[in-house]
Amino acid sequence: MPRHLPMQEFAANAARALQDTQQRQALRAAAATFAARRQAALQQAPDWQRWREQARAVKDHTLQHLDHYLESFERNATARGARVHWAADAGEAVRLVLELARAHAGGLCVKAKSMTTEEVRLNDTLERAGIEAVETDLGEWIQQLAGETPFHILVPAIHKSRGQIAELFAQKIGTPPGADPPALTAAARATLRAKFARAGLGISGANLLVAETGSLLLLENEGNIRLVTSVPKVHVALAGIEKLVPRLADLDVFLRLLPRSGTGQALSTYQSLLTGPKSRPGDEGPEELHVVLLDNGRSRMLAHEVTRPSLACIRCGACLNVCPVYQQVGGHAYGSVYPGPIGAVVTPQLLPLADAAALPFASSLCGACRDVCPVRIDIPRLLLHLRAEVREGTPGVPAAKPARLERIAMRVGAFVMARPRLYRFATGCARLLDRLAGPLLHRLPPLSRWRAGREVPQLARKDFRTRWAQRRRS
Repeated sequence: MPRHLPMQEFAANAARALQDTQQRQALRAAAATFAARRQAALQQAPDWQRWREQARAVKDHTLQHLDHYLESFERNATARGARVHWAADAGEAVRLVLELARAHAGGLCVKAKSMTTEEVRLNDTLERAGIEAVETDLGEWIQQLAGETPFHILVPAIHKSRGQIAELFAQKIGTPPGADPPALTAAARATLRAKFARAGLGISGANLLVAETGSLLLLENEGNIRLVTSVPKVHVALAGIEKLVPRLADLDVFLRLLPRSGTGQALSTYQSLLTGPKSRPGDEGPEELHVVLLDNGRSRMLAHEVTRPSLACIRCGACLNVCPVYQQVGGHAYGSVYPGPIGAVVTPQLLPLADAAALPFASSLCGACRDVCPVRIDIPRLLLHLRAEVREGTPGVPAAKPARLERIAMRVGAFVMARPRLYRFATGCARLLDRLAGPLLHRLPPLSRWRAGREVPQLARKDFRTRWAQRRRS
């Protein structure tokens, strides 16, 4: 799998992904697991809807006054010994981190899982500069060994089987072929701890930033982030400017929402709240803490009322877990760091729309993503807005026109649906034809092309009107 597939070719990427039976089985199993865990967690959370409303209110308020809270964060973080840097775009962000890596890393950095560093392709820049950047989240490290980008926002290697991981470890770190999970885990721990011991620089993202105290919140289940942010002498955190919340007390509701939405846990195993570097030699933590605040298109999203809610996302991955498109094609088909419904919304706004024009159409608009979003982002509405921009010919994106066959089909459909008797006659004929010749028609163009990679449902023998009338008579 290439490290970055072309997002302009989503349809071709998806078609290839549909042929990967193992991957689709893994995705179905993961979706079922996440759904069960989330449902169990919500059953123990009677205030769930109130928490969602509260979190969205906090995010809306913060985004409306983001300039104020950014200045407050910088002031309070600096007062506690941190150094705050501003990066207008990806290039500026990687240059800042590269300068720090050259000065402090000693040729080796250890990294916590961070989608923001993936967004700016930090690892590629460090590698070209001769600096080894080692992912320490187990799933992220598996993807790094495989030369692949993360497959999921929260669970990077969700698509790989145990056998595939065992084979990968045997090739890359010399474990015995067919090693079981405990042996693979022990090998990963031994390899990564040696990296921690030598690294001069630790790099992380941030789940949230607190303006009131200049603090960083980092959530995890493995403990590797604790090591990334405390063992190396210098810690660099790269975070988008939208990660801010005003007060320390605001973290409460997000600590309730994020783990339940993401992994179905009541609380993540580790919660680290970092405020400045250590002040005494005997304390835990780095000697230097640098926070790089990244814009990279976020100000453009902030400026428009319609797109501003995109910045409320807390990267829980819940929308991916329920999306019927993601469940079939997986993360790599999108060709984007951020896959799934939220990726189809965010990526076209972070990049020139011409580069990601296919992604807003990578959705069935079923609304499941909106229903599960812990901060109530109306993702289908945002997708429709972006589709309209593509169709209307945003600067740099040629106006798209429906195919001739599509235009004819829509006109015929509109004509039939506007005439109830004709509609009932047409649907009756369609049901009869489906029963008599459906299997044959599905194998002939144009249905044969549509049927590839899909299961075609059989039409009901009775329409809704007939069934409803029969029910009322009975």
